[in-house]
Amino acid sequence: MTQTLEPPTQSISPQQRVDAWLADFEAGLAARDIDRVVAMFAVDSFWRDLVTFTWNLKTVEGHDGIADMLTARLADVAPQGFRTTETPDEADGVTSAWIEFETATARGKGHLRLRTDAESGESLAWTLLTTMQELKGYEEPRGHVRPMGAVHGSNKETKTWAERREAEEKELGYGIQPYALVVGGGQGGIALGARLRQMGVPAIVVDRGERPGDQWRGRYKSLCLHDPVWYDHLPYLPFPDNWPVFAPKDKIGDWLEMYTKVMEVPYWSKTTALSATFDEAAGEWTVVVDRDGEEVTLRPKQLVMATGMSGKASIPDFPGMDVFRGEQHHSSQHPGPDAYVGKKVVVVGSNNSAHDICKALFETGADVTMLQRSSTHIVKSDSLCEIALGDLYSERAVESGMTTQKADLTFASLPYRIMHEFQIPVYQQIAEKDRDFYDRLEKAGFQHDFGDDGSGLFMKYLRRGSGYYIDVGASELVADGSIHLVGGQVDHLTENAVVLSDGTELEADLVVYATGYGSMNGWVADLVDQETADKVGKCWGLGSDTTKDPGPWEGEQRNMWKPTQQDNLWFHGGNLHQSRHYSLYLGLQLKARYEGLDTPVYGLQEVHHLR
Repeated sequence: MTQTLEPPTQSISPQQRVDAWLADFEAGLAARDIDRVVAMFAVDSFWRDLVTFTWNLKTVEGHDGIADMLTARLADVAPQGFRTTETPDEADGVTSAWIEFETATARGKGHLRLRTDAESGESLAWTLLTTMQELKGYEEPRGHVRPMGAVHGSNKETKTWAERREAEEKELGYGIQPYALVVGGGQGGIALGARLRQMGVPAIVVDRGERPGDQWRGRYKSLCLHDPVWYDHLPYLPFPDNWPVFAPKDKIGDWLEMYTKVMEVPYWSKTTALSATFDEAAGEWTVVVDRDGEEVTLRPKQLVMATGMSGKASIPDFPGMDVFRGEQHHSSQHPGPDAYVGKKVVVVGSNNSAHDICKALFETGADVTMLQRSSTHIVKSDSLCEIALGDLYSERAVESGMTTQKADLTFASLPYRIMHEFQIPVYQQIAEKDRDFYDRLEKAGFQHDFGDDGSGLFMKYLRRGSGYYIDVGASELVADGSIHLVGGQVDHLTENAVVLSDGTELEADLVVYATGYGSMNGWVADLVDQETADKVGKCWGLGSDTTKDPGPWEGEQRNMWKPTQQDNLWFHGGNLHQSRHYSLYLGLQLKARYEGLDTPVYGLQEVHHLR
């Protein structure tokens, strides 16, 4: 009998699909056939590289962007050994895979998303993430290669670990110059200091506080982290499993102090950086610091500003501030509510700090008014943890096998250009779940938004670093009128009141300016000069052309964790998650330079905005 029907086509598994793509991809790279490699990507594709190919944090988009990057970098990088690290999965027409690979100088991990082209039926890359994890020949002393600690055998000259540490502390900064100087000893500076310590890069972290963690201890007493514990681990040493979900500020301060000691971070407390100049010819900074009354001159090759993502306090200049007889200060200087029982307080602002301060003042017995000058995004803490973070950073995520590194790389695998598309449905779900909550807020007169495009908190944070509040109770007090809410703009202050542009007078014994912060390069203007600050330009933001994030499109966070237009000047900051994750990439960039490796930077960011 003649067979007239074709046998059924054997379906291809996700593993086979990814293996075939990676094999073709590697073959094209090995042949230096850029056209062949580019053809393996969709037209609307994205390749996000964290250091491995570009010695930069860089996202290239589409065929032209990928071709340009590979033309510049492929020969030097010499990538190979692409393979999956676990079984790929498939959902909604997208095949996702975790990968690892090597380059001429490094080992890396990454993530790949494939889509099937409607016309050709080929599997094409939609997103590709490549990240450097370690430098070949300069691996951190971990696991099987961890230090012995004890010195076995007999040697009259043997020094104990403590004696060697004491000698090093006396010498570093005096007889031996640090390769890197990190200005700012909060979570960012400490995390980077720990990375550099483990990588064998001589570095000093300096901070004006009395003790590590004082940046947290000195804030208003009700301050707690609004991010959950699973999101906030530091490198190498995660929080214990009995740590509070939302850590109080003093507990965080104590953890940072303990962490600095245990991780042996070279940390100079009570130290203020006074001035810095860069010698272009020598490739070296001269930084003068006041170390507890002693003037010390340091000559690091690399200078890292870890002074906080938001930079300097932004204090308004309203007419009449000089005649106001009450107390006034920025939220960063707010001591807490205890001294203001029974007082009338006006808090100018309606974001995180404003809500926290208003709540604490009300609960202590102050008569507090929140002055809202512009719309604010609110998300309830439990909804954020359950819906927005739960799959990556939660107890259920841990129980399902999610690790901190995998969660970080999952988040990093979404290019910023399309991240909002993934966030919009999340916040639509939150808006529906908490509809009654938002209705009550708006009935109280609160101006609320979900961002310019409805993408919610994370995109507001990444784009502008402001404009939101994670509700841990203050919004209910606004909704029921316990915290008085007034909308408008400040016209001037009198001896005892804040006067709005519509003539409304708000009596006040205290005015708190919860008015945010300027760009981190403001610290550079103070430490170096305005010319250098303008040379590197504004820090933070994506160029999304949304509110407070002017275009053009940048593709990555401006100036953060990567080379800047000023040689040997870096910025490190962000929340605890970013301090943990991106300290690895900044540490590797500094380590490579310390060891004299060639680090040609592809796609150095242009400067479009100065402040």
